[in-house]
Amino acid sequence: MHLDTSTTKQGDKTYTRYLLRETYREGKKVRHRTIANLSKCKPEEIEAIRLALRHKKDLSQLTGQQGKEVFFKQGQSVGAVWLLYAIARQLGIVEALGTTKHGKLALWQVIARAIDQGSRLSAVRLAATHAACDVLGLDKFDEDDLYNNLDWLSENQSVIEQRLFKWMRRTQESGLFLYDVTSSYLEGTQNELSAFGYNRDGKKGKRQVVIGLLCDETGVPLSVEVFPGNTQDPSTFASQIKKVAERFGGGEVTFVGDRGMIKSGQIEELKMQGFHYITAITKPQVESLLKAGVLQMSLFDQGLAEVQTNDGVRYVLRRNPVRTEEIRKSREEKLLSLQGMVDQQNKYLKEHKQAKVQTALKRTHAKCLRLKLFGWASPMAEERQIVLHIDEEALTEESKLDGCYVLKSDLSAVRATKETIHDRYKDLSFVESAFRSSKTVNLELRPIHVRLATRTRGHVFVVMMAYRIIHELAARWQHLDVTVAEGIAELSTLCANEVSFNGKEKCNQIPAPRDSVKNLIEATNIKLPSVLPSRSVIVTTKKKLTSRRNLL
Repeated sequence: MHLDTSTTKQGDKTYTRYLLRETYREGKKVRHRTIANLSKCKPEEIEAIRLALRHKKDLSQLTGQQGKEVFFKQGQSVGAVWLLYAIARQLGIVEALGTTKHGKLALWQVIARAIDQGSRLSAVRLAATHAACDVLGLDKFDEDDLYNNLDWLSENQSVIEQRLFKWMRRTQESGLFLYDVTSSYLEGTQNELSAFGYNRDGKKGKRQVVIGLLCDETGVPLSVEVFPGNTQDPSTFASQIKKVAERFGGGEVTFVGDRGMIKSGQIEELKMQGFHYITAITKPQVESLLKAGVLQMSLFDQGLAEVQTNDGVRYVLRRNPVRTEEIRKSREEKLLSLQGMVDQQNKYLKEHKQAKVQTALKRTHAKCLRLKLFGWASPMAEERQIVLHIDEEALTEESKLDGCYVLKSDLSAVRATKETIHDRYKDLSFVESAFRSSKTVNLELRPIHVRLATRTRGHVFVVMMAYRIIHELAARWQHLDVTVAEGIAELSTLCANEVSFNGKEKCNQIPAPRDSVKNLIEATNIKLPSVLPSRSVIVTTKKKLTSRRNLL
């Protein structure tokens, strides 16, 4: 690490810029990267940093050589911020967000989300204990700045996403896109995008928003979009087609979506753009194809089978034996539960002579409907008893498609084998994993502490970018016996030593980390600097806990 100085002359004025830079090796090439622009620092601060770098192995030498008294004090946490910043830089997130104030604030929101999930208020408090300003070059800010930054993110989301996409596609090209949607419930009722809809979280009576996530073939998010909570899944698909056509296209494009996403209307929209698709069809559609003779039941017993129609549509068929067994056991458990209800009602009828048989039968019918067994199980009244009749023929018909699924695609056999179509559809699990990590496991997208539509979209976009960092860390730490959350918490224990000269000039000396922290850093193949500049920025919130406590 060194100070890079350059002086330029414009007319009668002379300008000097100072850059804190480090040298690293990439293969056989020696490269340089800029860590911070120190041009706004005072001359004495520049000199202090230069001296600290010169004597970084033993800063105590400065006292004797320069006649300055050196003071050491515990500084802010630096390990997690620096590592996450370095990962974000390697993923192109730093470059995509830019070096403006809003870009740096957005970067801090992404890093703060990865370190400790919470509101904008908590992100400001986090910056007071972590070296956010020193690492990212931030000036003083508060929660209002972060709320405004969410508006900026929403307005510039398409530009930022396109920059990230170009960064990813520097070395590889792919025309495959995975798309799925989820919902996230809201605690309040004032969010501009909130509405009642199909709640995937199982939260009855809660308003929600719908979130669509577009990923590449490896499950890395490319774009995220927030819709009103009552938006149907297929209705979100048209904007994804337009997005790929205008921003991510190039060459042949294939969309992968589940059976509830890509239907006949969406297939027509894809054809209009010259795009292809991989999806699945519903059970009634499978039954219709069986009746029409397009498919045969014997094909499900051949492992992975394929049927191609005259119009070029390909159907890939498979029976999952594990899922078949799961459905069989579930059906048996439901039947036992229904039989228990029948026995309970019969006992009650026997003990209570005035009880009505029709009332007991009505209760049994209601449970049979809830368990969805009425197609082959029928409770009937015989004298003063409820008898459960099983239609074996109907049960056989009901269970013939257990564990069976059919995929549908218009890709030619030259472009994709049946195995490729099957594997790409299964890759939708990557999107489900991203939703799971973003909503609960690592990033806790909810509760959503904002009301405006723009800020809701900005918040979800922050979570998406934070997921990309978490996803990368999980890959680099997969051989370590540590979760991503545990690793970040461990890194947060690494604090800088704040070094001041005569109580004025300051810099941050980063001590040698202990073994557990060192292993985490080395696993990411990132080098920790020995010294960082100190901006002496004090970050505080407008809202104080003391004022809130007085209201209790």
